[in-house]
Amino acid sequence: MGPVEWYRQFLANPSVVQIEVMESFPKQTYRNRCTITVPHDSQSNCQSPIANRLTLTVPVKRVDSKQFTRDVEISFQKRWQHQHWIALMSAYKRTPYFDYYADFFRPFYEQETRFLVDFNEKIHEVIIRLIANDAKGEEAKRLLGENRTSDWQGLDLEPCFGNGQSILDLLFEYGPETIMKI
Repeated sequence: MGPVEWYRQFLANPSVVQIEVMESFPKQTYRNRCTITVPHDSQSNCQSPIANRLTLTVPVKRVDSKQFTRDVEISFQKRWQHQHWIALMSAYKRTPYFDYYADFFRPFYEQETRFLVDFNEKIHEVIIRLIANDAKGEEAKRLLGENRTSDWQGLDLEPCFGNGQSILDLLFEYGPETIMKI
C-alpha cells in the first residue's frame, strides 16, 4: 500500500519502475510499512499534520545484513493483521469507497503470506486493478502487464516517496477517479 508518489512514478511508466528483490534488505523503509491518514482527533489541540498520520508496519522475522529482500519472511508472533485491519476500518470507514473496496483488502488481514515480497506484490496487483478499472483497454493491459516481482532491477524510488501518503487515502476517497488524482 505504497505512497501516492510511488504509484505516480509507476503509472507514468510501468516498464521503468521496477522492484529490486535481489538487494540486501534495508530496514526502516516502505518495503514493510505504509503511512495512512487517520481522522483528526477532535479532543486534541495539536495542529500538526503528522498527528493525522498512522504508520502500519508489517513485522518481519529477524533479518541479517546480507539477506535478500526476496527472502524476508513475515512474522506472525503478534496480531498485526488484526491491528492493521482495525486501523484501516477506523481510518477509512467513513470514506465514500471503503465499503466498495474493503473486500479486496480483507483477505490480506485474514490469511498468512510467508514472504514480504509476495504480500506486497499481491496488494500491489489489487491496487493496480482497482486503479486501472476505468482505464481504457490497452491502458489497463499496459498497467497490469508483465511487471511482476522477479529479479527486477530498476530505479531507487525511496527518495520519491515525498510525505508518504498511502495510495489507500486516494483510493478510498476517490474510487474510480483515483487515476485522475495521482
